[in-house]
Amino acid sequence: MEKALKAPTGFPLNLVQAYAGFETGLWQREWPKAIVLLAARIWVAKFFFYGGLTKIASWPATVALFTNEYKVPVLPPEIAAYMSATAELGLPIFLVLGLFTRFAAAGFFVMTTVIQLFVYPDAAENPFILITTAALVVLGSGKLGADYWIGKKLS
Repeated sequence: MEKALKAPTGFPLNLVQAYAGFETGLWQREWPKAIVLLAARIWVAKFFFYGGLTKIASWPATVALFTNEYKVPVLPPEIAAYMSATAELGLPIFLVLGLFTRFAAAGFFVMTTVIQLFVYPDAAENPFILITTAALVVLGSGKLGADYWIGKKLS
């Protein structure tokens, strides 16, 4: 006669079960995720908004940078400078409010990808910006954003 197999018990399994319960409970609560998403939105918004302020502070220098250093493919330097400044000053407002979060984050994701590939491939902050904006595109604004509340009101 064969012995019946018993389910393992003891310290490691209890710890894993306790952690699984914690994870399940945390995932069901939207507030911790909402706070992290708010922090991510504010960080990305601040990073790009300050860049936009720098661009408009000295417009001739900005156009010169786009002409001589950045050399964005396909676009003329003046157009690229206007597009960049507009995005860096406008999209952060949407991110902070959590309004059209995925759209704003996608804009910064594309902008950072272009910078990573064609302008500053060794910039240390680019991977962090790409990961953060990708998370915002996938997860949206969270409960602390206008997108969530508008979606809740419309559904």
